[in-house]
Amino acid sequence: MGVPDKRVSLDEIVGEIRDGMTVGIGGWGSRRKPMAIVRALLRSDVKDLHLVSYGGPDVGLLCRAGKVRHISYAFVSLDSIPLEPHFRNARQSGAVTATELDEGMFLLGLQAAAWRLPYLPTRVGLGSDILAANPDLRTVECPYSGDTLVAMPALELDVALVHMHRGDQGGNGQYLNVDPYFDDLMCMAAKRRFMSVERIIPTEQFANEGPVQSLKISRLFVDGVVETPNGAHFTECPPDYARDEAFQREYAATAKSDEVWDEFRAKYLDVSESDYQLRVAS
Repeated sequence: MGVPDKRVSLDEIVGEIRDGMTVGIGGWGSRRKPMAIVRALLRSDVKDLHLVSYGGPDVGLLCRAGKVRHISYAFVSLDSIPLEPHFRNARQSGAVTATELDEGMFLLGLQAAAWRLPYLPTRVGLGSDILAANPDLRTVECPYSGDTLVAMPALELDVALVHMHRGDQGGNGQYLNVDPYFDDLMCMAAKRRFMSVERIIPTEQFANEGPVQSLKISRLFVDGVVETPNGAHFTECPPDYARDEAFQREYAATAKSDEVWDEFRAKYLDVSESDYQLRVAS
């Protein structure tokens, strides 16, 4: 029995996403984000989303396009530009609501959902303003020590979107840089999981690309895979390519006015993925 064929198109992935869904987006800040899928989502009519992300331009773009109702996040950054400007505008204007979490709490929320637990206990958040900023968070008493712990609720996802360096047609995914981030937990925490990759390769070629531990995403937790060369642009995806800093600065500048944003959107976002790639390459 061979590897199943889970190859899909960007439009087929977006077709699985409905208004009001909770969507987890992998990557980290402005690093290895599934930007081709995000761009396809921008071209759709989907709205009222709850995003769950170690956020970067994925969050900023979707906020600016008016597709976000709520965001659960540990941070939203462009890395070389510390604060994502469109996200900042959305938060300051009250256009979106938010659940603001410590990075470790966010990780535990994904882990709880992946393990199908209602919550995981942690000391993270105690003695900070996180509990005051999130009045829905609860504490529990440890039955062994009597210690008070934060009960971090599961971050359950309707859909997870991740980007990896290599994949096969069955949905196995491989990362080739120093950090896998938490894309595997995103997939395990979700009901439906979709992965874009720089290249789809035969399963037996994974060993030529990297060590066995680089096979981070199991096909058991992927419902569809799409090949999108340069699909993380403008975020970084080394060793395939670095972050496009010039393009990122151009993007960040669009937060200054509606006119600049409209020009940027018409040129880069209201076009097909193939046209986008042609324009950023020119």
